[in-house]
Formats: sequence, structure tokens, C-alpha cells
Amino acid sequence: MTDRLDYGTTEDRTMPAVAYALYFLAFATGITVIIGLILAYVQQGSAGAKMRTHYAFLIRTFWMGIGWAIIGLLLFTVGIPLSLVLIGLPMVALAWVIWALLGVWYAVRLVVGVIYLARDEAYPRPYTWLA
Repeated sequence: MTDRLDYGTTEDRTMPAVAYALYFLAFATGITVIIGLILAYVQQGSAGAKMRTHYAFLIRTFWMGIGWAIIGLLLFTVGIPLSLVLIGLPMVALAWVIWALLGVWYAVRLVVGVIYLARDEAYPRPYTWLA
């Protein structure tokens, strides 16, 4: 018995594609990412080695995105009342920068993931911070 994962077989890409689509729809709805996350968690256990990397990538994308969104929200929440005395303006501006960069980061990660999925390849670094 070996510990080597067999990436040579063809696996069903439908459910990871649906999860990616739900993540993309979150740009318009905001809530479909939760459905995609649940789908990724449910399907992860029964997926083959290649598709499991995509599910891990999607799950990690969600949690890292939520973490940065909360940091932005905290900066914004503290910065708004402090902006009355002008010291909160940099905090509010930083919150907007974080959210803008988060949107770009999220979109790039999803596009790269879809490219690997379309090529029927495992995601090579599902636990990376970048794409």
C-alpha cells in the first residue's frame, strides 16, 4: 500500500463546478457562498483525490475571506464614530481598501480554481493564501 494519491483517473467535475458557480454568484447575492460552502463540506468526503483539492480550496477561500471581511468591518465600525474627530478617516479608508482587495483576491482565486477544474487537474496548492 502506498501513500501516493492517484490523480490519473477522471472524476465527476459537476459538483465542484456548481460550488464555484455559487461562489461567483455571491458577488451579486452575497448568500450563495454559504450554499457553496455547505456543498463543499458535504461533497468533500466522498470526492476523489483531485476534486477533494478543489473542495479544500473553496472551503479555505471562504474562511480566509470571512476573516479579512471581519477585519475590514471592525476597522469600519471603529472608524466611523472616530471620523467625527477626523482620526477615524484613515481607518474607514483602510477598511474600504481591504474590502476592495478582498474582492479582487476572491475573484482571482475563483478564476484560477475554475481553470484547474476545466483542465481536469487537481488544485496544486489548495492551502495557499494566494492563488
